[in-house]
Amino acid sequence: MKNHSELIKTKLADKQMRENVSSAMHALQDRRKALINAKFQDWQGLRTKAQKAKNNALYTLKDRVLEFEKNATKNGMKVHFANTKEDACEIIYELMVEKKVSKVLKGKSMASEEIGLNHYLEHKGLSAIETDLGELILQLGNETPVHIVVPAIHKNRYEIGELFSEKLGVAKESEPEKLNAIARTHLRNEFEGLEMGISGVNFAISSEGAIWLIENEGNGRMCTTAPTIHVAICGIEKIVESFTDAATTDTLLTPSATGQFIPAYNNIITGPRKADELDGPKEVHVILFNNHRTNILSNEDYYEALRCIRCGACMNFCPVYDKIGGHSYDAVYPGPIGEVISPQLFGMNEHGDILSLCSLCGRCSEVCPVKIPLDSMIRKLRRDKIGEAGDNAPLGANELEHSAMESYGFAKFADIATSPKMWRVAIGNASKFNWLLQSVGTSLPVLKNWATYKDLPELKGNIYKELENLEGVSYE
Repeated sequence: MKNHSELIKTKLADKQMRENVSSAMHALQDRRKALINAKFQDWQGLRTKAQKAKNNALYTLKDRVLEFEKNATKNGMKVHFANTKEDACEIIYELMVEKKVSKVLKGKSMASEEIGLNHYLEHKGLSAIETDLGELILQLGNETPVHIVVPAIHKNRYEIGELFSEKLGVAKESEPEKLNAIARTHLRNEFEGLEMGISGVNFAISSEGAIWLIENEGNGRMCTTAPTIHVAICGIEKIVESFTDAATTDTLLTPSATGQFIPAYNNIITGPRKADELDGPKEVHVILFNNHRTNILSNEDYYEALRCIRCGACMNFCPVYDKIGGHSYDAVYPGPIGEVISPQLFGMNEHGDILSLCSLCGRCSEVCPVKIPLDSMIRKLRRDKIGEAGDNAPLGANELEHSAMESYGFAKFADIATSPKMWRVAIGNASKFNWLLQSVGTSLPVLKNWATYKDLPELKGNIYKELENLEGVSYE
């Protein structure tokens, strides 16, 4: 399992990164709040409607997948199935070899990040060029996305100007308009002669066999219409049944992500170029990939995570992400949704460590547009991490080693916390053991992790009585 301690210390010491992220997060929070107050009469009702639409698709996912394949094929698309991320990469690689294409241009796609497409193609001697401005900045700087919607949110315009100057050989600029112009000129050259474009998918509509992509820069439309071949990478959880379901969910996505009422571009693709059409790709391929999503779907504790529409609102409001930034998670998906899905997609034995980053404040669940109970899921994953998963353990959980002392400590705590009589006695007499807590607490399992960063509390008086007298607290 990765150990994030040193990485987090480094990021916490990066004052510029923290300032950039904090400033951006607070701007996104303010814009979202202002938009919801000004434009929506029943935001909560819309959340419930989208939750039902996504649940309907998940409850009937097998039927939805088959329906999408049937209708997309009828529309002239070629549908591919990939069980693993390697399978998805291999399909694209074989397409490139078959079509004699050595370079692809990509619109923004977290799915392509998840399957590690750029690295896979590079290893095969081929290349994938990013066209989203944020992703282009990261590719030039040899970095990974820090956020699922705003991938380079940790960099300010001065840092981007220096990067462009160093990597693209242009004059150093810091004005956003000039930086955009530099990127546009660079990418226009890349788009010339483009044969194959890659995109993600925001919604795949099974009843129509269509895919729906949203974006703000127009590069996605270039990647899906300018080349001869368009390849869309789609996790199976992106399928919904109808355009109505997609429209309901789409209405929540952009306001939650960036505080915009609508995105600049809505691209709905129903197939390749028709005989009487002058432009558009001659071939459209859709890769439906699993990568352990069916394992998540079969788990009653975590299937709701598949409702995620990748808006990033949970990150924008996370007080931990705000302080440490997305790279501290060292995972494709950072923040609260990353803590839930990264261990399940890539293995608890690989990413289980990030579960300790959450403060369980619950803000992520409050702002999630499709009502995913993220904080509750993180708490349950922590349970699974210490070996209490039962028969349906998340990926890699059974491979974790557990401390006998830690298991004993949690078992005893559970005995006390679930017995009213024992709980009253323990809390009422806790102060008598303050000397023990202060003298050996920093060496005890679990507590020593807490004490690494915080002072252990002084236990004084009758804590149970103090809790009883707190305003708003009701103890049976």
